[in-house]
Formats: sequence, C-alpha cells, structure tokens
Amino acid sequence: MNNPNIVILGAGYGGIMTTIKLQKSMNINEANLTLVNINDYHYQATWLHENAAGTLHHDRTRIPIKEVINREKVNFIQDKVISIKPDEKKVKLENRELTYDILVVGLGFEAATFGIPGLEEHAFTIGNINSARLLREHLEYNFALYHNEKDKKSARLNIVVGGGGFTGIEFAGELANRIPALCEEYDIEKAQVRIINIEGSETVLPGFDPHLVEYAMTSLESRGVEFITGAMIKECKPESIVYEKDGKQVEIPTMTFVWAAGVRANCIVEKSNLETNRGKVEVRQDMRAPHYDDVFVIGDCAQILDPESGLPYPPTAQIAIQQSAVVAHNVKSLASGREMEVFKPNILGSVASLGNNDAIGVVMNDRKLFGWKATMLKKIIDNRYLFKLGGIGLLLKKGKFNVFN
Repeated sequence: MNNPNIVILGAGYGGIMTTIKLQKSMNINEANLTLVNINDYHYQATWLHENAAGTLHHDRTRIPIKEVINREKVNFIQDKVISIKPDEKKVKLENRELTYDILVVGLGFEAATFGIPGLEEHAFTIGNINSARLLREHLEYNFALYHNEKDKKSARLNIVVGGGGFTGIEFAGELANRIPALCEEYDIEKAQVRIINIEGSETVLPGFDPHLVEYAMTSLESRGVEFITGAMIKECKPESIVYEKDGKQVEIPTMTFVWAAGVRANCIVEKSNLETNRGKVEVRQDMRAPHYDDVFVIGDCAQILDPESGLPYPPTAQIAIQQSAVVAHNVKSLASGREMEVFKPNILGSVASLGNNDAIGVVMNDRKLFGWKATMLKKIIDNRYLFKLGGIGLLLKKGKFNVFN
C-alpha cells in the first residue's frame, strides 16, 4: 500500500496516543496521517471532576493538539464527524468529506439516559471540558443567588449526584473539598449545603474492594456527603429529582442534579453500519471491526470481552492507552503488509480520588492503598501519561507534583 491515507477520528486517550505513536514510528513519506477532532485540544478526562467542582481550572486539563503532534507528519483537522461510511471508505465531516485507506475510530462516549424523563433536559453531566465548566459556573451562580431570594433556598444548595461509580464518587470528593470555600465566599453556613449521592446498587463503587469502599464512604461522609444506595432515579425535574427506594418514591428539591450513572459509545458508531453490541463495536483480537479489515476501533467505542468472566473490560483511560500501542503497530503493519499483534489488556490496578488529598486504590497483586499513598499513586499515573504524550515539557507545564494540592 503506497502512501496510504490513515485517518484517526477523535483525540481522546486512544486517538491521540495512536497518533503520537504513529508519528514516531512512520516516516513522512510512508503515509498521509490525518487526525480529526471537534476541538483543537485534547484533555485529561480523568481530571474533569476537578474542573466541574472548581478545584482545578479547565486550562490545566486542556492540552492543545498542535503542541503534541508533529505537524510535518500529521495533518490536523478541527471539525465535527457527521457519519462514517465504511463501504465507501469515506468519513463525512461538517465542512468536508475525507477518504481513507485505513481508519481508526476513537470518538469517545456520550451520556446514556436510559429513557429517564427529564434527564436530557435538566441534568448536568461531566463528559467534556465545556460540560464541566458549565457545571462549575452553575454551582457558583446558585451560591451567589442564595441570599437574594426568599424561595427555593434548599433547592439552590442541594447538590444531587446520580451514580456511585468512579465519576460520581470522584466528583463528590472534589465537591466536598470545594464547598467550604464557596460557603466562605458567599457567606453561607456550611450546614445548609447538602451533597447527596444516589446509587442503584447496594453499595457505591460496585466491584471495588469492600474494605476500600467502606473507607471511601467514611471519608466522604465525614466531609458531609450523604449516600442513598439501592435507589433508582425515576425523574429529573427543573427544580427537583425523584428517586424510588423500597417501593416508595421520594422527591428532593434541587437545581443541581449531576448525572454520572451511565455512558454509551458515540452514537455515530452505531449509525455507521459497523456491527455493534449495545452501541459498541465488539472488535477482533487485533482491534479491527468485524467485516472491515481497514477499520480499527479504540477506547470507549470498542468492546473487548474478558475471556474469564465473559464481561466487557471497563472503558478506562488505562485500557485505551494500552490499546493505542497495538492499534498503532497494526495500522503500520497493515500499511506495510506485515504481521499484526493481538491486544491483551494488562490491568495494573485502579485508583479512585476522594478529593485532592485522599484516594483509594488497588494495584498489582491486589495490594490495597488508601489516603495519601493512593493520592500519590494517582498523580504518578497522571504525570506518567503526560510524559508519554508530550515529554518533559508537557509534564512540567501540566503535571501534578504536590501530593496535597
């Protein structure tokens, strides 16, 4: 294949790291490499909960794409993907159409509302820089307005988070750290503010080590977070949320409901004629889509089953970054007619932040960490990613070096 057109859709963890690895391994005259993204930046998705709570400015999370790619090797196009036509080897963008010889689909996720009334219209999400910034500004607006009206006071200061997975718990932890500063700034008694986490399972962080879950809940409860488990969200209204527990429906007044209980692959994937399973492409061992040898799928859009449990691996940054190494190798191999590699996930553990100086984690050999040690590990992981993405310059510019900040 002479100078193939390689098109990468999406600059999330999988897409940007595939681009970086390809630009390092391929010469300028080996391929025409194009990266397409709706924004001109990549962002640390694992930091969005901090942006949403207001404990970390979004500029720290945002990484300009042109600062990490080699513009002599990569053609970057800022545009919105409208559709993928694999039978025609074409991608329709909002402002143009691209043809490809090899395609990498890494378009990320979007919120899944499961048909719950009012979620799409009234709930906040933490899915990207803009949604996190909107949530932060909304929180500050409600605190600022609190003393200027007689009604709706409790709704202004009741913050309800739907979902006790990683996103919901990490946001609650950052919020618990942020609330005292907001109360001081707007002359509000901290006791007036409620942070309520509602989870459908009987425990938060389902699947996590029970002892670490207990530690996490105790840590958050000591800072004012309330937990309601075994409860299902039934409706989201403009000024309240309705949940059901033990057959009874309860309504909580709130103007801030954050939906963190469900995501799905970008809907463009399901509409693209690629074979999907619950919206995701169940990729082959070499990360290619079924029936299309020239289409690779990565990150949140790809589904890979654990052969032992039969369940899909979670769509984490760790998995997407690991996938990028195999996808980059296989894209180059396909272009040059060489042998491809099989993707085998290597789960190194997981860490959940509980605020800027507390966390829980499980690392290799099931070693449990909590408190400052887990916090330090999380920052090491984040810093390592920045170094792999943009070298020492990006690490020094964006990295986190203080365990307690």
